[in-house]
Order: sequence, then C-alpha cells, then structure tokens
Amino acid sequence: MDFTTVDPASGRDLEGFAYMSAAEVGARLDGAHAAARRWRDAGMETRAALLREVARRLRLERDHLAATATREMGKPIVQARAEVDKCATCCEWFADNAGALLADQVAPSPATRSYVAFRPLGVVLAIMPWNYPYWQVFRAAAPALMAGNALVLKHAENTTRCALEIERIFREAGAPHDLVATILYANEATDGLIADARIAAVTLTGSERAGIAVGGAAGAALKPSVLELGGSDAFVVRADADLDATAKAATTARFQNNGQSCIAGKRFIVVDAVYDAFVERFAANASALAVGDPADDRTGLGPIARADLRATLHAQVRATVDAGARLVSGGNERGGPGFFYDATVVADVLPGMRMFDEEVFGPAAAVIRARDDDHAVELANASAFGLGGSVWTRDVAEGERLAARLECGCAFVNAIVASDPRVPFGGVKRSGYGRELSAFGLHEFVNIQTVWIG
Repeated sequence: MDFTTVDPASGRDLEGFAYMSAAEVGARLDGAHAAARRWRDAGMETRAALLREVARRLRLERDHLAATATREMGKPIVQARAEVDKCATCCEWFADNAGALLADQVAPSPATRSYVAFRPLGVVLAIMPWNYPYWQVFRAAAPALMAGNALVLKHAENTTRCALEIERIFREAGAPHDLVATILYANEATDGLIADARIAAVTLTGSERAGIAVGGAAGAALKPSVLELGGSDAFVVRADADLDATAKAATTARFQNNGQSCIAGKRFIVVDAVYDAFVERFAANASALAVGDPADDRTGLGPIARADLRATLHAQVRATVDAGARLVSGGNERGGPGFFYDATVVADVLPGMRMFDEEVFGPAAAVIRARDDDHAVELANASAFGLGGSVWTRDVAEGERLAARLECGCAFVNAIVASDPRVPFGGVKRSGYGRELSAFGLHEFVNIQTVWIG
C-alpha cells in the first residue's frame, strides 16, 4: 500500500490504499473525456434529474456518510451530518436554477441576431481538501455537471474513503460511467494531470502553497482555474455589539469543524471599549466546549485531522505567546491517543506575531485590540489573506459601511461567514481567485461563446 488513512481521534490506521498506475489514471481520463462528450448533449432536465437523485441518496445515506467523514478527519458527528445535508441542498439548488442561469442571453448588435451562449468546457479536474470532504467536492461538482462538464476528483489522501463514497453515490444515482471519476495519484503527478489534453480546467481548494503550484501549472497549460485558498478572516467587534451574542457567535466561528476551516473567524479584532469584556466571555465559551470523541453527539470539539497539523498549531501558539501575547485559555496538546488540542484563546496579539500573520488552522483564536472602528478596519486589512470578514454591531448601517471597506471576497454583518449555493464564494489577495457557487461559479467553467448571425 502506498498510503494509509488514520483515525485522528485514536491515531489508529483505518485503511490502506495503492496509487493508481499511469495506465489506470489514463483509462479514467479517457472515460471522463468520453462521458463529457456525451453529457454535453444531455438536456438540462437530464442533468437536473441526476443531481436530484444524488441529493435524495445523500439524505438517505446521511448517517453513514457522516460517520465516514468523522472517522477519517475527526469532524464532530452532528456537524458531519449537517455537511451531508448541505451537499444535498446544493445539488437541488443547481438542479432548480442552472437552466435559467445558463440560458442564452440576447446581445443586441448590428447582426440579424446575436446572443451569448454558455457551452461546456469538457473535463474539470477538482483537487479537493480534507476539512469538508463532501461539501468542497459538491460545491464544485454540482455547477460543473449542470454546465455539461465531467469531473475528475483528486481528493486529499486522508479522506480517500469519502472520495470513493462520493463516486459511488453518483454511480448509483445513474450517472454515466466516469462522469464523476476519482483518481488516486501522488501529489507529485499533479502538474502532469493539469497539462493532460483531456483536462479542460482545474479547480482547487487548498493551501496557499498548493494554489501557487496549481495556478502555475494551469497557467503554463493555458487552462482556466479557480483557486480557493487559505484565509485569516477578521471578526470585527464594535463597541455597541451585543457582547453575549457576539461572543457566542465567535465561539462557533472559530471552533466549528475543530477550527479547521478557511472561512473560520481567526483574528478577533475588538475595539478597546469592550475588549476585556469580550475576551472574558469568549474564553469562557471556548473553555466550556465539550472536547472528546467526535462520534458522540455531545462533542463540540474533536481532534485535529493529523499529528503534523497539531504540531504546527502548537508552534504558532507558543511563538505568539513568547512574542508577548497573553494566553487566556487552552494552549495545550491533550495527552492520550488521537490529535486533540485544547480550545485556545490568545489575547493581545499584534501584527508581526505568527497568529496574526499566518493562517491558523485549528482551535486557536487570536484576539487583537483596536483603538476604534477605523483602526479595526486597518488591522483587518493588514493581512496577506482576503477570503472573508465580518462586522458585529447593533448599528447595521454602520456595519455595512465598515464591511464595504474590508478587503475580502465575503463580507458579513452580524453573521458568521459561510458559503451558500445562492451567493458567490471566493477571495482576493493570497486567498485565491475566481468564484464558486451561484451564477458566478456556474460560469467559471463554461465557454462563454458569442453567436453572431449575419
């Protein structure tokens, strides 16, 4: 076996897998390419019927699929079930709306008739991460398939069983052979995959480093790409915020999915007038989270997905505290089996400290003091990342004014940053480019073709 998946709650091996040979990968690409040529001619109702059947099967097998994700990456089971439900909702939204969003658009011109048509590109290569092993895939697959494309999935190795379950769901829902095809291939072979003539486009959700590599390979091959990369989202708290409600939302924003989310609140920027009161409430909420077996419905915080990720998180926390920040709660690797880490709140974090400058991917929050609203926005934008951000206030109009100044792709007022099929999702700066979901995501992987009739 070339690699093994590991249960992060126990540290025990789950399954061993072998990489596919070059010939096996080639056969899958041939199959996907052939499927794409057939699927492009399938009517919109045929495409929608497939996604509706996939949604039905996702809900039917929700508990099994959720348990698989929990075993492979440690997501609390209640959150894993919600993730599967969200995938079903995504399939249904695109099944219901893609036809109208992809309809020809009249474009007045001197021609007898001219319009814009949206044609499929072919095979989309989806390189997906482990932290939302179903949602990340479906938010790429649903629009790609409704647009008439096929999808080849290269998933993170530690969630390989989730990848194979996704393929099975599509197959059992009646998808044409290899319309959604999983490949098990070493990361070192990714450039070759992107360059392959059978691949028309690539979408990646992953780290900044992965984005640089994939974006470079796609550029060299002159192929369109969408990169959804890391984030260090600012959670801005104004002086007039409802502190109890805001601290509760902050706890969810930072610690859901065991703190392993690109759009998690990571830098909690609080104006001076309410800083100490917020820190007290936030730390108390974090300390009250039930840490333990992610398969238990009562668990609020499970393990980090891998041992190396826990080590990186701990190093970031220790370096930040050593640089002068204040450890308010947590800050420890839990003993015993598995890769658990205490819910951690670090206050008095400043620019230049690791928890301010870097993406923190785990259950540790950086709290930063701001003099006033303008200083809070300045601190929020003092980041290489620009995925999401939120403003918390009783004055919604002022919240909107501040949110408009945030340098990010997703700006929320009095709500936790989240992805939703109905609105576009993506970032700016080092958080990547392109958009997923909504009409904008649907149009990322189509040939926007001008049709001119003289």
